[in-house]
Amino acid sequence: MTTALSTPTPFRRKSLHAELTDAIRNQIVNGDLAPGIRVPEKDLCTFYGVSRTPLREALKVLATEGLLSLEPNRGAWVSRITPEDLDEVFPVMGALEALSGELACKHISDAEIGHIRVLHRQMLKHYEKRELAKYFEVNQQIHEAILNAARNETLATQYRSLAARVRRARYVANMTQERWAQATDEHEQIMDCLETRDGERLSYVLKLHLENKLETVRQWLQDNHDPA
Repeated sequence: MTTALSTPTPFRRKSLHAELTDAIRNQIVNGDLAPGIRVPEKDLCTFYGVSRTPLREALKVLATEGLLSLEPNRGAWVSRITPEDLDEVFPVMGALEALSGELACKHISDAEIGHIRVLHRQMLKHYEKRELAKYFEVNQQIHEAILNAARNETLATQYRSLAARVRRARYVANMTQERWAQATDEHEQIMDCLETRDGERLSYVLKLHLENKLETVRQWLQDNHDPA
């Protein structure tokens, strides 16, 4: 005998888990949870109004992304940014950025280019007002839009698995005015390549753009090196 089933109620657990993971990831990227500190699990549970179970599941995800380290009987710790970490992540991310640009120029629509142009103008306004946090936010939207235009889900998955580590390194190493101007000029070149659909040049510019970010973070690490 078959039983008619009513329309299922959507599970909230997955949504809660995803939202919680995103929220804590942003706290790490933005420096609210600083490198090297122990994650205050009890405080986070209280702040977000959740139990330990979804919180610890979120921490496991962030550990697989390299943002946290989990130690038996000691809890979770925010990973430090090290030269070794930079050498591991940035070259891979540079290759993914380059490929995303090349593929995007093959598949991007006029509407998508128009959308990125709008974002680019917003980013320039934040640059002119020296609003670094807002600049970073729109900057990330531009890179995500290029990634989406590449039409390659495998590439997107690999890219996003590393993106938070790159964003965190970039965020903590606040740019000098000289580097900020250079980065903005590089984005002008990125925009030109998209509009002319020059995939080869865009691939080069995106890779160079990330290499220059890496040098900024390297300098920050050198200036803030703790010999202990």
